[in-house]
Amino acid sequence: MSLKSSNKVETNRYELIVEVDADTFNSAIDRAYHKQVKKMNVPGFRKGKAPKAIVEKMYGEGVFYDDAMQELYPDALDNAAKEAGVRIVNDKMDLDVESVGKDGFTFKAVVTVEPEVNIENYEGIKVTPKSTEVTEDVLNEEIEKIRDRNSRLVAVEDRAVQDGDIAVIDFEGFVDGEAFDGGKAENYNLSVGSNSFIPGFEEQIIGHNTGEEFTITVNFPEDYQAEELAGKESQFKINLHEIKAKELPEVDDEFVQDVSEKETVAEYKEMLKEDVADRLENEAREDEENQIVTKLTELLQAEVPEAMYENKVTDMLREFDMRLRSQGMEMETYLQYMGMDIDALRAAYKPQAEQRVKVRLALEKIAEKEGIVADDTEVEEEYNKLAEQYGMPVEKVKELIAKDDLAKDVAVEKAMEFVKESAIAE
Repeated sequence: MSLKSSNKVETNRYELIVEVDADTFNSAIDRAYHKQVKKMNVPGFRKGKAPKAIVEKMYGEGVFYDDAMQELYPDALDNAAKEAGVRIVNDKMDLDVESVGKDGFTFKAVVTVEPEVNIENYEGIKVTPKSTEVTEDVLNEEIEKIRDRNSRLVAVEDRAVQDGDIAVIDFEGFVDGEAFDGGKAENYNLSVGSNSFIPGFEEQIIGHNTGEEFTITVNFPEDYQAEELAGKESQFKINLHEIKAKELPEVDDEFVQDVSEKETVAEYKEMLKEDVADRLENEAREDEENQIVTKLTELLQAEVPEAMYENKVTDMLREFDMRLRSQGMEMETYLQYMGMDIDALRAAYKPQAEQRVKVRLALEKIAEKEGIVADDTEVEEEYNKLAEQYGMPVEKVKELIAKDDLAKDVAVEKAMEFVKESAIAE
């Protein structure tokens, strides 16, 4: 199998003429014969026992050509692409057989390929470090979060609803005087200020007292998922049953003993300082990497084919679907819960997919320019990590992930470390 010719027909589209030699083709024909003859009835022979020559005479010389070609296309095309120095993107592919016979076959493939890439000025990228200082304000903010997590709700009877309260309400919505589906609930616990309802709803609950019945007017957003309500003005009848407020615990030794293994407030604060310091360090590293990633996408010089973005979206959705299934939820159920369809979800993933594709291309080019490669030891270490991560034998991981692909992944990670180490804080 070999490349006969390679021609660029448009941006990121190549025409490859590929030849498959007679020996390779005839071996595939033999395999197709042995697979198909078991299903064939040939007069004078028991089922599955007719010689190939007899079958070809009866059904035509090319009876096994299609099966043989289908088997050979992937490897033939992959080898031709390597010879042409291009990497094929999984996209629409036009295949045409130009000639076929016992002496082999030739086909033409018009394929989408990864773009020509360049990147400059990736050393010394300037980053703005995020503060990792555990100030008194930062520590107090952390303590307030812990107090909030350990708060309890108490009934409020001496004041009106405030932002942050829980309002227990009955509500029913009307558009043009008619009640609409999904617009009614009883004894609903509304967290005021959570922005979980349409704009303007929660704000109009503020200031009302327990026992009040009143009506509020709001407008559904123009892009509301229920098209029959989008952009419509609506009235909601409200019956306010109860107001609840969070009661936060005092920060004393008793509180500390309830939420930790420490005995005193002073000991607890020292422990928190260490925990917060670790978190801020991690956040700072992540923020620095995000700044570098953003800069690399800006520095990348390439006309990326749309198919690469769409393929990445598909990969990300497949991973998301697996996470949902591990939690006992189907994708269809999730979409119904979110009021979305699969196209809307793909659109939501698109910006992140574009960034991932661009960064990968940038880092692959940096690895190439800097001569960054993964040695056998590093690849083996990565196989072991994946085996531990997925809880499967290393040999099984090696069956699933080709060594060359994993080596490329490791090289990309090393390229990222190279860029990070050269970054300049300002």
